[in-house]
Amino acid sequence: MKKIVKSFMPAVYLIVIAFSAASCNKTQAAPAAAAAAPGQPVDLTYAAEKSLPAVVYIKSVINSKVQTVEYSDPFEDFFSDPFGGFFGRGQGNGNSRKRQVQTPKRAAAGSGVIISADGYIVTNNHVVDGADELTVTLNENSKEYSARIIGADKATDLALIKIDAKNLPAIVIANSDDVKVGEWVLAVGNPLGLNNTVTAGIVSAKARSMSTGGITSMIQTDAAINQGNSGGALVNTRGELIGINAMLASPTGSNIGYGFAIPTTIVKKAVDDFKKYGSYQRALIGIQGGSVKDYIDQMKDQEKDVKDYGTMEGVRIEKVVEDGAAADAGLEKEDVITAVNGQKVKDMGELQGILAQKRPGEQVKVTYLRNKKEKTVTLTLKNEQGTTKMVKNADIDVLGIDVRPITDSQKKQLEINYGLEVLKVNGGKMKEAGVPKGFIIQTVNDKTMRSFDDLQEAVKDAGKSKDQMLVIKGIYPTGKRGGFVVYLQNE
Repeated sequence: MKKIVKSFMPAVYLIVIAFSAASCNKTQAAPAAAAAAPGQPVDLTYAAEKSLPAVVYIKSVINSKVQTVEYSDPFEDFFSDPFGGFFGRGQGNGNSRKRQVQTPKRAAAGSGVIISADGYIVTNNHVVDGADELTVTLNENSKEYSARIIGADKATDLALIKIDAKNLPAIVIANSDDVKVGEWVLAVGNPLGLNNTVTAGIVSAKARSMSTGGITSMIQTDAAINQGNSGGALVNTRGELIGINAMLASPTGSNIGYGFAIPTTIVKKAVDDFKKYGSYQRALIGIQGGSVKDYIDQMKDQEKDVKDYGTMEGVRIEKVVEDGAAADAGLEKEDVITAVNGQKVKDMGELQGILAQKRPGEQVKVTYLRNKKEKTVTLTLKNEQGTTKMVKNADIDVLGIDVRPITDSQKKQLEINYGLEVLKVNGGKMKEAGVPKGFIIQTVNDKTMRSFDDLQEAVKDAGKSKDQMLVIKGIYPTGKRGGFVVYLQNE
C-alpha cells in the first residue's frame, strides 16, 4: 500500500497508508432507515445489509518483467573488468553502470464498489495501477470475474473498472455535501485479508486537505480502516455511499488514527469523465497559495509582521500562474478568495473540493478581498495544458506506425539490448516528424522502449502534458544514432 508522511502536530509524524473506496451511480433511493432519537443508540444493521453486497474484493497481479537499472560502481576506476562485463558489471560510462534485472511477480489486494448493475466498479488508482491482471470477487465469494480498466487518475486516486456481468447489486449514491460532522458512518471493505468487514465511527471533519500531492477535500472519520480497505465504501446509516476510504493517518500504520474518504461529489464527476473521455478532466483556477489562517499563524510563529486581510477565512493567493484562469481574470498576489459561485470558501480544502467538480471551459464566479474590499469576477477554468478544451487520452494510433521489439540478431548486429523497430509508417504524427521505416526507437521522453505497452504508456503520458510532445531517440539500421520530435496536438 502507498504510504505518505503527514504532520498533524509538532514532532508527531503520521504514516498515511492509502486505501480507498468507491463509487457512484444513479439508482433509485433506498428506503430511509429509521432515525434515532437524540441521545439514543443508532442501529447500523440496515446500513450493513444494504452496502455489503455492493463491495467486492479486488486482486491485482503484476507479472515478472525484465528491467534495466542503473547502479554506481565506486571501484570501477581502480579495478577494471578484463572479461568485458561477463561477470555482471554491465555497460555504462564512468561510475554509472546498467544491468538487467528480473522483477518478481507481485500480487496485491484491495476493495471496490459496484456502482451499476451492468458491472462498473469504482476503486482506488493505487489498487489497479500497473496491474497486468485484475480479478474481482463478489461478496461472500459468490463469483469471480476478470476486469478491465476504463479510466484511472493518480492525483485523485480513483479508478473505474468493468466486469462483464448483469443484475449486480449496485450501491445507492448519496450527496456527500449533505454529510454532517458527527454523523454515524460505516467503513465497508476487505481489511487485512478479512473479507466483508464492517466498522463503525463518525464523521470527524469535512473538506480536510491532506497535502498529498493530489487528493484533497477529504471526509475524515474515526471508523477503523486498515490495509485492504482500499476501494471500500464509506456509507451513511441508510447504506448509501458518501465517500471513498482513501487513507489512514496513524503513527504506526495500523488503525489508531483517522481515516479519510474521497467525497462522492468528486467520485461521481471522475466516473463521468472516465466514461466520456478516458481520463479525469482537471479544471484549474491558476493560483498557488493556502488558507489565510495557516499563513497568519505561520507569520506569527516566525515573529514577522502580519498583514490585515480583513478576514481569517478564505484562500490567500501566494502566486498567480502566468496565462492561467486567475491571471486572465485579473486576480493578484495577496488577494483572498472567499467564495465560488456563492459557496463560502473557508480554506484551501473547500476551494479544491469545489474545483474538483468542475471541468475545463466552465465559468465560475469568484468572490475575493483585495485590501479588505470585496470584489467579484467571472473566470473560465483551464486544463493542465493551459487551454479550455477537454483532455483525451492520446491513442497510439495517432502515431500512424507499426512496431515490434527488435530481434536477437538485430541486438547482436547493432550492439544494443532493446528497442522497437518501425515496421511501417502509415501516416499520422510519425510521418509528419519524418520517422522512417526501419528506425529503431530506444527511448521516448527518456523512457526505455522494450515493448508496445511501453510506447503506448509514453504516448498516454505525453498526451496529458502541457507540451504534448514526444522526444524520440534511437538508431538507424546502419548503426547511426538519431532522434525526432513528435508533436501530438494539431497546430
